[in-house]
Amino acid sequence: MTSVDGIAAKPLLIERKSFTFAPPPHEMVLDCGARLGPITLTYETLGELNAERTNAILILHAFSGDSHVAGYLKEDDERPGWWDNMVGPGKPVDTNRYFVICSNILGGCSGSTGPSSINPETGKPYGLAFPMVTIKDMVHAQKQLIDHLGIPRLMSLIGGSVGGMQVLRWCADYPEMVISAIPLATTTRHSAQAIAFNEVARQAIMADPEWNNGDYYDGPGPTHGLAVARMIGHVTYLSDEAMREKFGRRLHRSALSFDFTGDFQVESYLHHQGKKFVNRFDANSLLYITKAADYFDLERGGGNLLINEALENVSFLVVSFTSDWLYPTYQSRDIVSALKKNGGDVSFCEIEAQWGHDAFLMPNKRLDGLISGFLDRVYHEHCL
Repeated sequence: MTSVDGIAAKPLLIERKSFTFAPPPHEMVLDCGARLGPITLTYETLGELNAERTNAILILHAFSGDSHVAGYLKEDDERPGWWDNMVGPGKPVDTNRYFVICSNILGGCSGSTGPSSINPETGKPYGLAFPMVTIKDMVHAQKQLIDHLGIPRLMSLIGGSVGGMQVLRWCADYPEMVISAIPLATTTRHSAQAIAFNEVARQAIMADPEWNNGDYYDGPGPTHGLAVARMIGHVTYLSDEAMREKFGRRLHRSALSFDFTGDFQVESYLHHQGKKFVNRFDANSLLYITKAADYFDLERGGGNLLINEALENVSFLVVSFTSDWLYPTYQSRDIVSALKKNGGDVSFCEIEAQWGHDAFLMPNKRLDGLISGFLDRVYHEHCL
């Protein structure tokens, strides 16, 4: 928490909320054809919605994120939300001016309906009885929340990685509700390499005997498999340069062990990340969300859903990072190329950053300035 003249500032306290919709017999029809309901979305808001309802910004989290984007849920919380450096009073996404909404996605495990939720038909967690969901389904559910909040148009959509996929899906499906959009470090569809990494992560979970075909909620669960899956993911989030600078070949002990307990700092780091992840995330949610990301494809059938005259009036800021090898810059350039065919306002920036795919989450003055300036322009042109 920041301090003024040595006096600790009071933390920005945020209330976690929930919205439930689609009760039987009015279940939501999913992309796969199944029906799901009731559905609960957990969400948090920061700032105040103005009288004209024109200053709302929806932030879409990446695959392992949640609704807690900024601030603190309790005064004694050790850490703030996952994008606290970007969102809050006086920050680039300034909650003194904007009304910020962030919801946990459908299929998640932080309060929103997902495979760990109770199936009303059985009284037990869904497990693999939970239907397959897609990015389109996640966005459809978010639209129900935005309608519930009485917001006719969103001033901006902001999201990185899988959150960026949701931004693009919003633009493709509900262009009339979008004034501007900021997709960060994302793509219109997964490459074979990205699909391959996700499949290895899924297999690590499913190979754990404690996974029990997804029915593990009355037992320890696939903690080892989930930890390994997170370790795999973490390798893709960092760059070679980041790993070299952070770890090199430094040992985390005084000498080589000559066994398989792990000698190097990078090994210790990955084990630590895996153990932390097990304590906060559901293994089945990882299976479902990574599959949704793999299914995401705005170019299926030879067309591109971003080429749409309805997007002509939407302003875009597309951002990539030089060291991101999971969603490299050429994929962002493909997004820009499609959007420019609509003849609208499209800005693009590739930011020099060494931290790999996770660079969009790290403090970066260039990114701060880009987002702050873009939102300021949109606000003055469209929301006053």
